[in-house]
Amino acid sequence: MAQPDCEVAGVGEATSIKKNLKAMPAGMKVHVYDLPPRQASQTHPLLRDAEAAVIRGERVAEVLMRLKAQGYAPDLIYAHPGWGEALFIKDVFPETKLIVYGEFFFDANGRDVGFDPEFPSRPDEALRLRARNMTHLSSMAAADVITTPTGWQKQCMPASLQDRVVQIHDGIDTHRVHPSAKAHISLARDSLTLTPQDEIITFVNRNLEPYRGFHIFMRALPKLLERRPNARVIMVGGDDVSYGRSLDGQTWRQYMLNEVGAQLDMSRVHFVGKVPYSTYLNMLQVSTAHVYLTYPFVLSWSMLEAMAAGCLVVGSRTAPVTEVIRDGENGLLVDFFSPEQIVEAVCRVCEHPDRMAALRQQARKDVQDRFDLRSVCLPQQIALIERLAGRQPGPIPMIEHASV
Repeated sequence: MAQPDCEVAGVGEATSIKKNLKAMPAGMKVHVYDLPPRQASQTHPLLRDAEAAVIRGERVAEVLMRLKAQGYAPDLIYAHPGWGEALFIKDVFPETKLIVYGEFFFDANGRDVGFDPEFPSRPDEALRLRARNMTHLSSMAAADVITTPTGWQKQCMPASLQDRVVQIHDGIDTHRVHPSAKAHISLARDSLTLTPQDEIITFVNRNLEPYRGFHIFMRALPKLLERRPNARVIMVGGDDVSYGRSLDGQTWRQYMLNEVGAQLDMSRVHFVGKVPYSTYLNMLQVSTAHVYLTYPFVLSWSMLEAMAAGCLVVGSRTAPVTEVIRDGENGLLVDFFSPEQIVEAVCRVCEHPDRMAALRQQARKDVQDRFDLRSVCLPQQIALIERLAGRQPGPIPMIEHASV
């Protein structure tokens, strides 16, 4: 959907841009800024995130002011509010339309924080989150439109901003992500090649951590491997921390192996770390059952990609998973905190693969109908941009998907 009359430029932190430049579209202009070396901060602890955001926002503003001095005047700017880059955009270009990507708004009650009793909140957690939201609030208050991927994420936005929130998902490329009976994956550790004819349980996190239910899944494995003696478990994910707290001196993988490792047949448990995207897709295509667990938080692309790849997803009965998966229709839902329910659901899938074929087909169809990049989400994004920039007449499309 290239637009020959559109010029697109990006602004980003130099180190990150250098690392990711290979993924940029050919011909796209990229302007970079440097961050000052990190130093011990004398700022109040609750304001340190805000201080870092202001520094980043200031550096972005400096780039924009240089462009403005050269006569550059963008019709529209699209920015993420989380790290401060959107803070001062409207101060440099007050007439330019601004879209802010409202990925998440933090709260100390009813969302990710305080959800898991195993890891209780710190006494000052509510204060820390309110301070952290200052950057989001300031950026979103300046925005003309706020986009967000799911209905639940939209509901998390402040009531005072709801009239500016448009629900549009980023999109899943279902042309690239699709089922394949010919898929296979090789596991170098055991010199194995696995295909869809094998019994494979898959689990994917960017990093293996409690926010995405790693600890609960690990506790399900001893009984699951006992019940399914031919099953192999493949886990994709690194040992860093994307969300939540880290452990002193060990990873969450080490922590959970210390708890349940002695009960596991490790010859059938495969931690493959972070893998190339093509390998990850092949893993989904050979999966018998794919387990996706999450705190009430941002919905992972991996769950929707698993559905698009024809996986039978066993998902946690948490928001926003329940906005997509309908138990017994396009997947199975389980209590996040119940290893027993996870075992039962996965065993149902493994014992009755023919009965699950219709659920797999419906899962892919639902992703195609609601989240396909080319036919659904990208046209919605383009329509929003063109109307906001004044290139097409009519009101801004307030796109909704009914919760299920």
